[in-house]
Amino acid sequence: MQQIQFDNQFFNHLPADPENKNFIRQVHEACYSSVKPVIVSRPELVAYSQEVAEMLGFDQTFCQSDDFVQIFSGNKQLDGMQPYAMCYGGHQFGNWAGQLGDGRAINLGELVNSKGERFTLQLKGAGPTPYSRSADGLAVLRSSIREFLCSEAMHHLGIPTTRALSVVLTGEQVVRDMFYDGNPEPEPGAIVCRVSPTFTRFGSFEIFTSRGETEVLRQLVDYTIATDFPHLPEPGPETYLAWFNEICQRTATLMVHWMRVGFVHGVMNTDNMSITGLTIDYGPYGWLDDYNPDWTPNTTDAQGKRYRYGHQPHIAQWNLFKLANALYPLIQQTEPLQDILNDYAEFYNSSWQQMMASKLGLTELKGETDETLMMDLLSTLKLVETDMTIFFRKLALIDTDNNQINNEELIKPLLEAYYVEEQLTDSYKSKMIDWLHRYRKRLSENSLSYAERKELMNSVNPKYVLRNYLAQQAIDSSTEGDHSLVNELLEVMRRPYDEQPGKEKFAQKRPDWARHRPGCSMLSCSS
Repeated sequence: MQQIQFDNQFFNHLPADPENKNFIRQVHEACYSSVKPVIVSRPELVAYSQEVAEMLGFDQTFCQSDDFVQIFSGNKQLDGMQPYAMCYGGHQFGNWAGQLGDGRAINLGELVNSKGERFTLQLKGAGPTPYSRSADGLAVLRSSIREFLCSEAMHHLGIPTTRALSVVLTGEQVVRDMFYDGNPEPEPGAIVCRVSPTFTRFGSFEIFTSRGETEVLRQLVDYTIATDFPHLPEPGPETYLAWFNEICQRTATLMVHWMRVGFVHGVMNTDNMSITGLTIDYGPYGWLDDYNPDWTPNTTDAQGKRYRYGHQPHIAQWNLFKLANALYPLIQQTEPLQDILNDYAEFYNSSWQQMMASKLGLTELKGETDETLMMDLLSTLKLVETDMTIFFRKLALIDTDNNQINNEELIKPLLEAYYVEEQLTDSYKSKMIDWLHRYRKRLSENSLSYAERKELMNSVNPKYVLRNYLAQQAIDSSTEGDHSLVNELLEVMRRPYDEQPGKEKFAQKRPDWARHRPGCSMLSCSS
């Protein structure tokens, strides 16, 4: 292991909670509270990401050592670590929730690697903090594996995200009511080490504005710009506006990526929105198995479906509006903030159209004609249960050279994407075949060869995504003491756009047994 340096700028440059005792309380005029992880009895390594370890400067020998397990279970600290929990608020399901904060997450410190890159190391499930409210600050194996695998899977899909270094069993049992239905059960406790340049959220700014703590708000904004947006000028109203504009664009870009791969976050509260446009806080997430814009993976959201797949870009704009309100005391101008929010919608829409063009293998957009082609396809996909990931992957196989191809042969590459054969009525097939003929005609106007088009489409349409049932199978095996599937999934998800011969079972659509099984369809916020 190289010499590890911690500079802990957040800890050293921002106002701290003066109370050092760890008890539940409201914390005012402070960005964080010092707190240490609890000691666990029998830590055991489940898995670690070699790429994240290398990024941080940890070698393989260290990662396979007892010291690594002790440190990333919270039992020991490296020299220079200064553990703390962050203070923030947030809007949850559209309602202001007041102070929230890191209730089960403890930042170990801010590491600077050999390239000068800064990363905060954070343990999730390491025990109570002043922000734990009525909870115990712990986490269980199932949620920890899901977050670990998804953080890395998203990164390799090319989606901005926090990363994950490791998952460690604690040796403790943690009682959880998985579906909040009055049936709590003990589960294996675990801790995941999350890694990010920053864990600052929209809610980090909202809390201070809500309390009228404008000077602390200014300190946090100025620090965030200097540390995470160093290309921007010295702080001031114009810089704050430029900063907010960049946050909006990064957030819009993130939404386009989510929509591209069919990812549904499940709990887009403002305290779960990263200020740097990263995917953050993997709770009840999921990928669309069948293309249903109204689907949400979150049981808590099953009725209102606020955070459903198709609504995510709008929720992101709503959250940005709340962030604009939080920044207003420093800017004192409404119109430029509103203009930037309006620009978000335009930027998102144009980026979404370009993304969809790439998914269809088109090199350029031809106005309303291509937009109609896209929207007609999405409307047709909704008519029957269609696996989104497999459909777009197989669409690259559509024959554009054979003008004598019959309709049955034309649609044949797509049949694997359908879940229920009985739904493929003559009426539906007629709609899809009609669309495919229009699509082939449009492709004939494209400048790409078949091989070039396939390469383009396969670079944006993944073959492998972390379907919930796959994660659940890994969780089941790991709970029984076999961590091999966790590590195999980690490896497969490193190359989601490649064919990977021998790994095809991980690209199959959701099996029928997983349709309604807990952990394989919808999930709760329980951890």
